Amino acid sequence: MFYVFSKSGIMISFFENFFELQKGIHQMLFSWVPFSVGDLLYIILGAFLLYYIVTLFRKNRRHQSLLRILMIINAFYFIYQIFWGMLYFQTPIIKKLTSQKEPDIEKAKKLAIIYLEKCKATRQAVHEDRNGIFIITNLTFIQKEILHQQAKLPSYISGKKAPQILDIKPSLFKNVMNFTGILGYYNPFTAEAQYNSELPHTFIPFTTAHESSHQLGFAREQEANFVGYLIGAHSNNLELRYSTEFFTLKSLLRFIVEEDPEFVKNVLHHYSPGMKRDRAYEKSFIFRHQGWLDDFFGLTNNLFLKSNQQEGSVTYSYFIDLLLNYEKA
Repeated sequence: MFYVFSKSGIMISFFENFFELQKGIHQMLFSWVPFSVGDLLYIILGAFLLYYIVTLFRKNRRHQSLLRILMIINAFYFIYQIFWGMLYFQTPIIKKLTSQKEPDIEKAKKLAIIYLEKCKATRQAVHEDRNGIFIITNLTFIQKEILHQQAKLPSYISGKKAPQILDIKPSLFKNVMNFTGILGYYNPFTAEAQYNSELPHTFIPFTTAHESSHQLGFAREQEANFVGYLIGAHSNNLELRYSTEFFTLKSLLRFIVEEDPEFVKNVLHHYSPGMKRDRAYEKSFIFRHQGWLDDFFGLTNNLFLKSNQQEGSVTYSYFIDLLLNYEKA
């Protein structure tokens, strides 16, 4: 059924409008709660599933338990598709841009130099801790600025209505997320955007902008990155802007490194001292939390992205496509 719907422009438009309706209702219901209601629902759902899985080993309850597990999975899938899944079939942002050229390494290099200088300048104006690492001074200001910038997105890219309700919360699963490589996520069942509050602060503002882009209605991961970039790169909030510029620079360097590793080494060498400390802290955080759980979630997330007609988490090329076709370098 959903496959047939995905081929119909009328149905996709219907689900876009329905998303706005259910999001508005859910935000009115849950945004005032100080913790993630969606995470609590996941815990309850997980407990029910675990209970029925355990009872599968009892002969007198096996059939009933299996039936209930299948009912839960089917209900979960059905609601997910109605609330969120169909948004993966919206018109891609790349088709809304005037330029739709293939990514060009030389243009990426020029843009990397531009963003290196932007990062160096912005880094000088932000705060740092006693170890010289970038820190956020007021996350609520950043979140409010994200809502403000959502309303200023170019109309040819986003005709979506920016929400007036702040509904971005730290995840209850932050300790697990440290070991999964997941920085944040959007819960389509409660319309809450979650982030890992234990991340290095260089990650948090842009991650919040990214998840708020999902909240706005952009389902594809790399399009949420691009919309997050539009939100942060033009912000007057220096902490949000630095996090966004740093993410953009790192994404460009990841794109360039296979073609010209020497160029990337040279750019890294020219990082400002503050940027070098931030990069070292990010690498230290990632190294401390690497393991089988990170590999497992990386694999499952990659399969999930591909199942929703995305290219997967291992490549940033679609974000780079959007960035290079949008920017004039």
